[in-house]
Amino acid sequence: MGSFAIQLMGFLFMTMFMLALAFPYNHWTHKDSRIGFVVMYSLTFFFSNSGPNATTFVAPNEIFPARLRSTCHGISAAAGKLGAFGFLYLAQNKDKAMADAGYPAGIRVENSLIVLGAINAQGFFTFLVPESKGKSLEKMSGENENNGGEGEGGPLSSSSSSNLY
Repeated sequence: MGSFAIQLMGFLFMTMFMLALAFPYNHWTHKDSRIGFVVMYSLTFFFSNSGPNATTFVAPNEIFPARLRSTCHGISAAAGKLGAFGFLYLAQNKDKAMADAGYPAGIRVENSLIVLGAINAQGFFTFLVPESKGKSLEKMSGENENNGGEGEGGPLSSSSSSNLY
């Protein structure tokens, strides 16, 4: 299927479900609507995990050069964690007295869901990430194109072994 199609499908459905939870949020807070809320929220997580999360760990390994791969992968993961931490604060009640203890006033859950939906919609710009379908990691990173590969005077050839030490 390819990472491009998987991510687009995931971001599309995540956006739809987040907005479907956000705009009629008061409806979902009623006791008789709790099962519907759980179903909608579960579908959001399903498409998150089967879409963007499935390719989150694959894309950095394919697009970052090998010598920087672990560092760039760590930076990408940290950015995601910071975003999740920020929404913990944003989801707090606007009234400081009604916010959870130790947290400042936020923008409320329904507005946080709208912000999440907008961020998910930005995920449609996945087309900026190169598609790896059917290509090797070496071909995707382009590392061996300019520095010479094995047997061509590159770092792995026998003629340059004295340069390794």
